[in-house]
Amino acid sequence: MDQLIVDDPARIGPYRLIARLGEGGMGRVYLARSDIGRTVAVKVVQAEFAQHREFRRRFAREVGAARRVGGAWTADVLDADTEAEVPWVATQYIPGPDLHTVVAKDFGPLPEHSVRVLANRLALALHAVHDAGLIHRDLKPSNVLVTVDGPRVIDFGIARALDSLAGDSLHTRTGMLIGSPGFMSPEQVRGLELAPASDVFCLGALLVYASTGRLLFGAADTGLNAHLFRIAEEEADLTGVPESLVDLVHECLHKSPAERPTPQQVAARTSTDQVEEWLPGTVLAQLGRHAAELLDFAPEPPAAPPVPAPRTDQPAPLPSAHAPTTPVVPVEPVGLVPAQGFGPPVPNPYASTEPSASRYASPPVAAADVQGPHPLRSRGLVVITLAQLLALVGALNLLESPVRSFFHLSIFMMRLMDLVYAVPFAGLLLFGGRIADRVGRKRALIISLIGSAAGFTLGGFAFNFVMLSTACVLQGIFAALLLRSSLSLISASFTEPKARERAFKVMASVSVGGLAMGMLVESWLVDATSWRVCQLANILFTAIIVVGVATLVHDRSGQSAA
Repeated sequence: MDQLIVDDPARIGPYRLIARLGEGGMGRVYLARSDIGRTVAVKVVQAEFAQHREFRRRFAREVGAARRVGGAWTADVLDADTEAEVPWVATQYIPGPDLHTVVAKDFGPLPEHSVRVLANRLALALHAVHDAGLIHRDLKPSNVLVTVDGPRVIDFGIARALDSLAGDSLHTRTGMLIGSPGFMSPEQVRGLELAPASDVFCLGALLVYASTGRLLFGAADTGLNAHLFRIAEEEADLTGVPESLVDLVHECLHKSPAERPTPQQVAARTSTDQVEEWLPGTVLAQLGRHAAELLDFAPEPPAAPPVPAPRTDQPAPLPSAHAPTTPVVPVEPVGLVPAQGFGPPVPNPYASTEPSASRYASPPVAAADVQGPHPLRSRGLVVITLAQLLALVGALNLLESPVRSFFHLSIFMMRLMDLVYAVPFAGLLLFGGRIADRVGRKRALIISLIGSAAGFTLGGFAFNFVMLSTACVLQGIFAALLLRSSLSLISASFTEPKARERAFKVMASVSVGGLAMGMLVESWLVDATSWRVCQLANILFTAIIVVGVATLVHDRSGQSAA
C-alpha cells in the first residue's frame, strides 16, 4: 500500500481515494471509502483501453456478470461505472496479502492441510464464478488473497475484456500478454476458445506453487516461448506436492480439458472435517501484523512533484586548455525492470503478465474526468423523487380516517395498522442499500415500484383487516427499498459535492411540498369518490413512473440495463 501522489484523483465516482494498492497492465487499483464509510478497492482501467468501443462493451458485460457471482470465497463486485470517460469497478476490499507474498516472502510452501483447504475453497470460488457464466482466465497467486478464515479470489472474468484488443493473438495491440505464463492452460497458450476447464488447469498450477514454492514449468530457467511450449506439450513436474493431493493435481493438469475434474469434483475430493486453523500459526501471526498495519495506515496529503533547481545565468566554466580530454565511451542502455502489477511479479521477466508502468502508463487523469458526465439528468431526478412521493402518499392513504371508519377499527387496531407499516419499513430501511447494491440500483427501484403497485392493488380490493394489514406490510417494505435505491442512485450519479447537495435539496423540497400537496389531492379524491379509487389510481401513476424510470434514469453501476 502506497500513499497517493499529486497526479491521483481525489475521488472516483462516489468514493474518496485513500491509498494506492497496485498498478499493472489492466489499470491502477486504489483503496477508497464511500461517504457512508464502506471501504472498497477501486480499479481504474487504462485510459488507452477505454478508447476502444469493443473493450468498453465487453468490460460492461463482464462487470455485469461479475456482480452476479456469489459464494463465500470471492470478493464481491459492489459498484462500477462502465460509461465513464475512464471506466472503473469497485470490489469488496479484502484486508490480506496475496498468496505470492505468503509463499515467496512471508512463509514459504504451505503444509498439506493448508493446501487441501486452499484447493477446496478455490474450487468453490470457481464454481460460483462459472455459475455466473464467467471464466476467470487469470487465476494466479496474486489474484488469491489470504485471510484468517480462508482465501478469496479476485479479478474474475475481467481479463476477458482484453480479448477485444488482441484479435487472434496472445498479445494485445499494446504488446501486453493476455494471461500469466506461469499459470496458463494449454488451450490458452494455443489461442483456442476457453471453457471453465481452463480455470481448473490454472488451479492445479496454483496448487503446485502453494505446495512447492516454484512455478509449474520452471519459467525462471527458460525464455517465454520455450515456457509456453512446455505448457502445451510437456508433462508437469509434481515433485514436492503432498502425496494425498498428487493424483488430484495431476488430473487438474491434464492436457485435454475434457479429462480434468470439475470444480465441484475438486471441492468434494478436498473437503475436510478438521476444525483446526487452515494456516500455520506463524502465517496467522503475520496476517495479524498485516491487519494492524492497515489499521495504523494514515493517508497523507498527496506530495507535490519536486521543483527543479533554478538555472543560473552564468555559463559553465570552459575546460582548461591543458586538461587532457577523455574519449567518450558508449554505454549500453540499462534494462528497465517492469513495474509491479496488481500482484507481485514471478521470478523472471516473462512470468508476469503485468507490463511496465512506464510503457503503458496513461496521462494523469483529473478527478472530474474519471467520474465522467452525469447520466442522471434533472428529469431522471424528478422521476425518482416522484416515485418516492407516490409510495409514501399511497401508504398514508391506507392509514387515514376514511379507511379506519370503513372497517370500524378500534383505537388498538388503528395503532396496530400503524405498526404493521412502520416495522417492515424501518427494518428494510437498514438493509435496503445492500439489496440495491446486489441487484442494481435502477433494478431495485423498479422492483420497489412494482411491489408498491401490488400493495396498492391489495389495499384497493381489501375487504377485511387481514388484507388491509398485508397491504400495509407490502407498502412499508417496498417504500423502504424505494427510498434506499433512490438515495443510492442520486449519490452514485451526482458525485461532486455541490451537485449532490443540489440534487438532495431538490429531492427534499419536492418530497416535503409534494407530500403536503399529495395529501390534499388524495383527501379531495376520497371525498369525491372513495379511498379505494385513490388506491387503484395509484396503480396507474406507478405504471407511468416505471416507464419514466426505465427511460430517463441511468444506473452508473453497469448492473442494470439502463
